[in-house]
Amino acid sequence: MSNLKKNVALVLSSGGAKGIAHIGAIQEIERQGFNITSVSGSSIGAVIGGLFAMGKLDAYSQWVKTLDRRAVWGLMDFSFANGGLLKGERVFDKMKTFIPDMNIEDMPIPFTAVASDILNEKEIVFDKGSYYKAARASIAIPAMFTPVKYKNTFLVDGGILNPVPIEHVQRNKDDFLVVVNLYGEKQPKVENVSQSKNRKNGKEKNGHNGLINAFTNLIATGDKQSLGYISLLTTSSAAMIHKLAKMNIERYQPDVVINIPADSANTFDFHRADEMIKLGADATARAIAETVWKNSYL
Repeated sequence: MSNLKKNVALVLSSGGAKGIAHIGAIQEIERQGFNITSVSGSSIGAVIGGLFAMGKLDAYSQWVKTLDRRAVWGLMDFSFANGGLLKGERVFDKMKTFIPDMNIEDMPIPFTAVASDILNEKEIVFDKGSYYKAARASIAIPAMFTPVKYKNTFLVDGGILNPVPIEHVQRNKDDFLVVVNLYGEKQPKVENVSQSKNRKNGKEKNGHNGLINAFTNLIATGDKQSLGYISLLTTSSAAMIHKLAKMNIERYQPDVVINIPADSANTFDFHRADEMIKLGADATARAIAETVWKNSYL
């Protein structure tokens, strides 16, 4: 163990609410004695990565664990503009009440966030300036969130061009390169307890939960029985993004790849925070055991 590299350059992929698994991954990496020296992220990976780099991940984790489906719905600020269903400002306004903004260049740990310049078809890498502005640009899923005006162009989700921004992490020579990939192999669906209880109580068909479910079904990426406009768009985008993620991982050959099943959560399943954090921690423990510790004894 003494001969192992202990520093980690960490890359966090895009992937919607599955990105809550990034929290568990970070916690497990640190629990096993590794020191994260830099981080880059795309979309939800930029949100979580920036919070970690500024030392505020625990505060966010405690808050997101309090969210139920109703609270998540309350954070959705619907837009009447043509650019997207949601403005994407309300959740960040809420976060600002307990996590003040910070310039990226002032963060204790080097951090980069990636967004996509959709008009010029190129990546925009944020390594300075407001964390919240960078995060908002990076999460702007096309047709879901309104794009962000930036200079003479518009920015959308970083995952569109670079879902796993390995080349943008500030890696030192001896750092382990670790990727948390939210586009891992899909797993058989298992009904969770909350879904079962809701159906038994008859809550999923009526009232407030019915509205939430209707919206969730509208944007669900895996509902192949009812591919509406938004669902078709997100499903098509997901196929492209999965391919890009795989290509980037194969190109850069990280030391450790932590794979989270691509179908482990839908885009807005933030009410499943405890479950996703545990999923991230468990996947990280397995990946480290199978690569780092195993190789150290060969």
